[in-house]
Amino acid sequence: MKLLPPVIALLLVMLIANSAFIVREGQSALVLQFGRIEGAGTTSADYKPGLHFKLPLVQQVVRYDRRILNLEAQPERYFTSEKKAVNVDFYVKWKISDPAAYYRSFGADNLQTLANQRLAPIIKDALRFEFNARALNELIASARSDITEHVRDQANKASEKTLGIRIVDVRIKRIEFPDEVLGSVYKRMSAERNRLANEQRSNGQEAAAKIEADADRQVQVIKAEAERDAQQVRGEGDAKASEIYAAAYSKDPEFYAFYRSLEAYRDAFKNSGVIVLDPKSEFMHYFDASKGETKP
Repeated sequence: MKLLPPVIALLLVMLIANSAFIVREGQSALVLQFGRIEGAGTTSADYKPGLHFKLPLVQQVVRYDRRILNLEAQPERYFTSEKKAVNVDFYVKWKISDPAAYYRSFGADNLQTLANQRLAPIIKDALRFEFNARALNELIASARSDITEHVRDQANKASEKTLGIRIVDVRIKRIEFPDEVLGSVYKRMSAERNRLANEQRSNGQEAAAKIEADADRQVQVIKAEAERDAQQVRGEGDAKASEIYAAAYSKDPEFYAFYRSLEAYRDAFKNSGVIVLDPKSEFMHYFDASKGETKP
């Protein structure tokens, strides 16, 4: 009889301890009684973080992670509107929005294994529909954001009410060609780049020919103008020289004739060589005059 009070006290402590439970931050909890959700269909069914109580031994607690979870899927092959195959690598961010609906769909599933297995085909079907409706150039250039938004909205329609899952974000990491078509794509890209390069070279050669022709024309114009100016200057110089010669001749014709003969002698004898002349020629007039003879 002495052991009865301690045993009763221990049982009371165990019952009290079993009746209290803690929901941590980032979690939510459901209380089950005989497999049925207590307060199903009301907001009270979803226990928020904090200290709560339940009936000991009769009710059980199921906890779920309410943080954003990640789904990493294997790359999937899709076909574009031109029937070109591409491998798409993507990931999904999701969270449990309705723990009661989630429990009815997957049970406890603390590791989200069943949820990921159910969610993956929903996302893949939505991606397949979006890729089949678009051309490859559109997918690579600017359609990724539109695709992910449409896929997220479509997946939420299929999962939020029935599965208790809300898709937060869908992101495409890579869009790649399969190995069997990658070589042909590279060849086509190389041919396109070579065509553009040849076109640029042709345009450059055409522009260079135009520039060279224009430069040659400008050179000819400049030379012609320079030659014209030179002829004009030469003419003015010759006229001035003739004017000076005429003025000098009019002042002293004899001295002018003598000076011109000296210039002629200098030009004739400045190079070494032999010159045969008639002593009585007009050219030798002033040589004879140097001996005291003058020409009548």
